[in-house]
Amino acid sequence: MFKRILIANRGEIALRVIRTAREMGIECVAVYSDLDAQALHTRMAHRAVALGGVTPAETYLNVDKILAAAKETGAEAIHPGYGFLSENAGFAHAVTEAGLAWIGPPPEAIEVMGDKIESRRAMQTAGVPCVPGLTDSVADPASAIEAAEAIGYPVALKAAAGGGGKGIRIVRAQEEMESAFRAASGEAVSSFGDGRLYLERYLDSPRHIEIQVLFDAEGRGVSLFERECSIQRRHQKLIEESPSVVINAEQRAAMGEIALRAGAYVNYRGAGTVEFLWSGGEFYFLEMNTRLQVEHPVTEMVTGVDLVAEQLRIAAGEPLGFDPAELRLTGHAIEVRINAEDPYSGFLPSTGTLHNLRAPGGPWVRLDGAMYRGLEVGLSYDPMLGKLIVWGADRDQAIRRMQRAIAEMNVGGVRTSLPAILQVLETPEFAAGEFDTHFLESLQLAPPPEFEPLVAAAAAIYRHSQSRRRALAPQLASRTAWRDRGRRSVSSFARRASEKGDQS
Repeated sequence: MFKRILIANRGEIALRVIRTAREMGIECVAVYSDLDAQALHTRMAHRAVALGGVTPAETYLNVDKILAAAKETGAEAIHPGYGFLSENAGFAHAVTEAGLAWIGPPPEAIEVMGDKIESRRAMQTAGVPCVPGLTDSVADPASAIEAAEAIGYPVALKAAAGGGGKGIRIVRAQEEMESAFRAASGEAVSSFGDGRLYLERYLDSPRHIEIQVLFDAEGRGVSLFERECSIQRRHQKLIEESPSVVINAEQRAAMGEIALRAGAYVNYRGAGTVEFLWSGGEFYFLEMNTRLQVEHPVTEMVTGVDLVAEQLRIAAGEPLGFDPAELRLTGHAIEVRINAEDPYSGFLPSTGTLHNLRAPGGPWVRLDGAMYRGLEVGLSYDPMLGKLIVWGADRDQAIRRMQRAIAEMNVGGVRTSLPAILQVLETPEFAAGEFDTHFLESLQLAPPPEFEPLVAAAAAIYRHSQSRRRALAPQLASRTAWRDRGRRSVSSFARRASEKGDQS
């Protein structure tokens, strides 16, 4: 096993990797931007290296600086977390060429699965069912219209290099194509540096279901069952759970087998997620995420498998830490994302300073985050502050436990997604499992009656405490000065007494 690794990431996921690595006796090296000098991942690692800079391009996306930090600290391997360089095949190549171990899949697998067009081609060759659509990019709106007429409206325009809901537009009629094409391509260029688009049939009422897989160092694969991630806003997940309420044992086995077939075809190693769209009992390959997913904790809660530990074992060439034959799906887990955004203003980002933080507790409640009082929440990074995860003996208990945990949670200083998530959890449709990827959009999100007064009261209390602190500042300064003078006097008296004793 490795003695020292570097985590090429920040925030919650960097802290998540550090925690497991520490339990395994592995030293951790963190890297940080100027904005993250006081971040928890910076403070909790064994060593921390300043990358120098503020923007992602200067820091967490700077391959040369990260490799230099690894060399400087004697790290043997690099864990990329998720986001940033985690699915960058060039970075994976650079890591291995530098003589370091890459805690992730082979770069060649990242290259195939990271390009949505190439992955569709590969999966069709492997016999994996795909959403009907193109296996080539479309050059302009005219060719997109021609392809859409063959596929049938509605269609989804998607970025070939996409991910995270970026570069996607839904087109329901020919007259919408030109503006949608330009918008999707422009967003794809700004997000991925690649404006290529392809088309596939758009399923109107799908559910988003994904299979967690692990492939050991010898290429043997195991499915760790499914997660459902259908509660989304702008194609980005807010609530994830395992197992899915619509998947039976037969479908679970079939989807697991297809997911393993997909990974085996590209000689996968490590942890990965094969995502499907499910509609009317049929499922179609969507994409494969060649990294650890944000929602991996729900799988850990229902299987008892530490996925980060398995990533480390696989990268080190060691066998898995569990017997796949004994793997069982137990109970039900739900995860919600704590995003710094205002759900009542179109989920716009919310910025500020965290002046209050209260974490929920109780049995089978887990908080994965890198929040602390005094944290400055800006616009430089992803708005996710953390994740709240619960486990229950069944889905009903898990829902009730999550409702209770959210009620206990308090993040003061910014608006978060939690009130809207609580509203979703309280709907009869969610309780009955009757929803799809558009469910959140169908709700009339509004602050609960007590929400605004509570926010106003908390803000007033904070402003009062700050103004009182400013008013008392002269007195506090005087007390500090008096205390310092007292210390100096005592110190001077002790010194003179010591000198007198030496002379006698």
